[in-house]
Amino acid sequence: MTLYILRRIFGFLVTLLIAAAVIFLLLDLLPGDPARFILGINATPESVAALRLQMGLDDPAIVRFSNWLFGMLRGDFGLSQTQKLPVAGLIADRMAVTLPLTIFAMVISTVIGLPLGILAARHRGKLVDTALMVLAQTGVAIPNFWFGMLLTLLFAVTLRWLPPGGFTPWHEDASASLRGLVLPSLALALPQAAILARVMRTALVDVSSQDFIRTARAKGMTFGEALWRHGVRNALLPVLTILGLQFAFLIAGTIIVENVFYLPGLGRLIYTAISERDLVLVRSATIILVLAVTFTMLVVDIAYGLVDPRLRERRV
Repeated sequence: MTLYILRRIFGFLVTLLIAAAVIFLLLDLLPGDPARFILGINATPESVAALRLQMGLDDPAIVRFSNWLFGMLRGDFGLSQTQKLPVAGLIADRMAVTLPLTIFAMVISTVIGLPLGILAARHRGKLVDTALMVLAQTGVAIPNFWFGMLLTLLFAVTLRWLPPGGFTPWHEDASASLRGLVLPSLALALPQAAILARVMRTALVDVSSQDFIRTARAKGMTFGEALWRHGVRNALLPVLTILGLQFAFLIAGTIIVENVFYLPGLGRLIYTAISERDLVLVRSATIILVLAVTFTMLVVDIAYGLVDPRLRERRV
């Protein structure tokens, strides 16, 4: 198991290094001069040249990439070109919104999706199964931003139970902060719950034809009992894959939802930085998202090894 984990950690580090190089290269190739964008079209060539020198834009690309990479390893993500504030502090402030939003959405997705998938598999071929799968297919087809607008129209505009958008800082009113995350969490979670329900149902249907389920039935268990006691654990591998992908998607996919609900999260910070061509902030915030995604997949890989010991014996 130790060797298995070390291999996965090595792959995780290599992936991060490649991703950092790709992010830096793509942003570096974008047309336009960040210094001129910051100073405006009326800036003199001398002032643009001075700002480029101050920002280190005249250094070779390999030097700028190395400075950025080793700076991040020291915890120094640089200074925002437009806001003139440390990037690390800006990202930390926004993660206080994005991370709880992602966790809430993940919990809602799991709590709704897994039981519905189990229920559909238990009643396979019956009216309950058909109705749940039609509902799940509908949930998959609905974009989360459109679903978010429907939720706002119902719960904020019509019923006035929840705020339509915005976010109250945690230190001011934690209950108001939680209420502000309910609708965006639901908008993110429900389409993912539909996917999770379909995957859980498919995995359990495949497992239900295995010999150990028939053996449990022969010992006197009902189909539902055999499925719950012996089928669910054996169906966890594809479910773990989807859970890992969903968590990564929710972290990286909050940009649209945060803009719909006016949440000051990491996604909205990246959107604003792109529109203002703040390359330092865009690079650092994007690599944070990549770190979150790749770390999630690392955790899923390790969970695979714990659930299925056969994976630890493979030379991969």
